[in-house]
This record gives sequence, C-alpha cells and structure tokens, in this order.
Amino acid sequence: MRIKILKNKSRVDEVVTVHMQSFPGFFLTFLGNGFLKELYKGFVEHNKSDLIVAVNDSNKIVGFLAYSKDLSGFYRYLIKRHILSLGWYAGCAFFKNPKIAFRLFGAFTYSEKAKKKEQYIELSSIGVLPDVKGQGIGSKMVYALKRIFHYEQCEYIKLETDAKNNESANFFYQKNGFILHHRYQTREGRSMNEYRYYGD
Repeated sequence: MRIKILKNKSRVDEVVTVHMQSFPGFFLTFLGNGFLKELYKGFVEHNKSDLIVAVNDSNKIVGFLAYSKDLSGFYRYLIKRHILSLGWYAGCAFFKNPKIAFRLFGAFTYSEKAKKKEQYIELSSIGVLPDVKGQGIGSKMVYALKRIFHYEQCEYIKLETDAKNNESANFFYQKNGFILHHRYQTREGRSMNEYRYYGD
C-alpha cells in the first residue's frame, strides 16, 4: 500500500468512487458524481490544498484524504473557477429535493465560516473503500497529513464530524490523536463535533 499526494486530475474519478461507496446517504453524495468531481478536482488544483490517496498493489485508489491549508481561500477558488459546473449539479439536486436549499446555501457560503485568525489545516474529508476498511489505511493517510502539519507554520489540524450515531468515526479520530474541541449544532439541528490535533 502506497500513500501519496494525487497530482493527476484524471484519477479524480477514482476518488469520487471511493467517496460514493464510503458515504452513502450523505449530503455531498446526494449532490452526485459530477458535483464531487468538481469538488475534488479543486483540491488537486488549489495551491494550498491536496488529496492524499492510498494506492494498492494493483495501482487502484482505495482511500483518500482531502485537506486544505487555506479552506476559506479554497472555497473562494472553487466558486471562481467551478461555479457554473457546481451550480448546475447543485441545481439538479435541488429540483430532486428542494428541502436541501439551506444545506446548499451553507455549502456555497462556507468560505466565510472557515476564516480564522490563526493558521490551521482543515481535514475536509476522508474515505476508504468498504472492502478494505479495518486495515489501517485511514490511519496511514492521517499520519501522512500529520507529517505535512509538522513542516507547516500551522497551529493545529481541524475537522468536523457528526456527534451522534457516528461512534466509529469519532473513535477513529480520537485514536489518531485528535482532541474534541467543542460540540455545536447546525441550523438544521445536526449535532457536530469539532476535533483538533495539536501535535505529539
């Protein structure tokens, strides 16, 4: 198993496949393959963001970790460069289910929420194919992100995940050295945990 930074946008489809299989029923998954492809292409293109991928012996991507050292700037970049495509896919999803309007608005205005005075790295998304879960692939990708963190002038790595009915994910982050910073509720009433990693 090799852990590396994805440099080739042509392999983003594989990352989307991992996402779709890792997060069935999630909001971003509902937005569809096209939306996800534009999103993850942005992580490859943006100069302060990346995709860390796990590649097996057959050169197949079986896991990914998306992160940014400037998440606010990343979302501004996405809106500037990919707004037409993202808007099209988001519009299609809205017509399927108009109830997602607030979630869509939140997604397109996230750049303001992501602004902080201090420098930090945002772990935006991490997924592993279900048939290779439990093999330590997620932890290896997190370890690679920690190595990047130690070379950067950042205060912490931050991530957010569901607080309820999400025991395995919360245990995974705690096992990998993340500390619960605080809990909050979204406008939709979703209970979220914010974790931070400050270093070993």
